[in-house]
Amino acid sequence: MIYDDAPETEPCAVCDRAARERVHRGCRERIDADLRELPDLYRQLGDALTPGRRGGDGRTGTRSAPLPCNVDALDLLGRGGVEGVVGGWARDLCEREGWDVPQYQSVVAIVDWACATLALNLGIICDEHPAVREIADELRQVAGQARRIITGEKPPRRIGVSCTCGRTLKVTLDTAGVRCPDCSAQYGHSEALRLPLAERRAA
Repeated sequence: MIYDDAPETEPCAVCDRAARERVHRGCRERIDADLRELPDLYRQLGDALTPGRRGGDGRTGTRSAPLPCNVDALDLLGRGGVEGVVGGWARDLCEREGWDVPQYQSVVAIVDWACATLALNLGIICDEHPAVREIADELRQVAGQARRIITGEKPPRRIGVSCTCGRTLKVTLDTAGVRCPDCSAQYGHSEALRLPLAERRAA
């Protein structure tokens, strides 16, 4: 049981900031918000299939005709897109808990079931699941990608920062955290943004 006056001594399993529980309230609420919004975002992606006037809509640098649909939206709508993220984690949770996995045929039904299952069992995920950071990161990324496709917003600018081992890591202002693939150092949001800028190498 977590008491409101308990000291914030343990790092949050998602962002590494000091927390009273395994996943602090802010991260838990962001996961919940993504899960509740994703089914609606998924449906709105259908309206984004037809390319708009802005760039990045499937046009190429050749003289051939542009693709008749937004390939980024198509990727998220198909199997392995939004369905791959939420469906994969929902099936993982069910297998860990010994629950039956329904055999839905349509992708939209899988998205609805998976988001509802993960949201309903968010307490178990935050308190016990060993990959809660990966779940939070993947949900944030796929929801953010869907929102940008729907609104036409450009993706956040990525900047290079230097890990203590010298490896260049790519982060954005909304990065929840980043792990170095070389030395396995894990940085939370504030720690990642405090890392020194990586030196730009000449071409």
